[in-house]
Amino acid sequence: MAGAVLLLLAGLVIAVVHALHPSDGPAEGGPTTGSAAATAVPDPTGTQSVREAQDKLAARPMPAVPLSASRPGPVSERDPGPPIVLPPATEVGPAGVPTGFPHTPEGAMAQLAAIDQTAMQSGSMDGARAVISEWAVPGGPTTTSWSGVQAMRTVLSATELSGEGSSELAIVFTPLMGQVKGVVGPDFVIPCVDFELDLTLNQTARGGIADCQRMVWRSDRWLIGPGAEPAVPPSVWPGTDLAIEVGYRDLRHG
Repeated sequence: MAGAVLLLLAGLVIAVVHALHPSDGPAEGGPTTGSAAATAVPDPTGTQSVREAQDKLAARPMPAVPLSASRPGPVSERDPGPPIVLPPATEVGPAGVPTGFPHTPEGAMAQLAAIDQTAMQSGSMDGARAVISEWAVPGGPTTTSWSGVQAMRTVLSATELSGEGSSELAIVFTPLMGQVKGVVGPDFVIPCVDFELDLTLNQTARGGIADCQRMVWRSDRWLIGPGAEPAVPPSVWPGTDLAIEVGYRDLRHG
């Protein structure tokens, strides 16, 4: 029975990768920069609007990796370069999500990590829906469309649990690496965070899962912005050679 549970969880990690990125398959593309000093998209001029520039950045393909890349692998001997230092939260916002991050690309990445981590570790459909309903602007992901909600549904369905979850299932979602895909002006950033997902149901299965989102600055905080979710990021086991090759750097908390 224990072996069957472990196989179920191992397969479930892969299923969650698909749920977070419900596309026909990973897109082709070259490595992106791994520094929080993001690739800046030139200020829109002529016939290109700000929204068009944002959409083009979001849709730009990222490196393709096999599904096996999300499984635990050996730690690389390579130096991934300076880590990205994430600023600390200064308060707790709606739906229990840490917030108060600065108006910087690092702040946007820290906010996305906090949003995803709070939603997944809630262990319930209501928890995930509460997070996205508070942290997306109109035109952004909804309580039915958000990939985070779909990932939670995949976890609970595969483990034959109800939408309320169960104390028997423990979910730990830890941000370990990241990169900034790009920025359009000071108020639009697409950060990508590579998480370690730990699912425990008698035994524990682990996998690497990445998420990118359109983050927009509104008044005093970062929110998930309007438009389709960005192109599929590479979901890789943090710290491996491949993780470094596709542009991720270690995250450190300031």
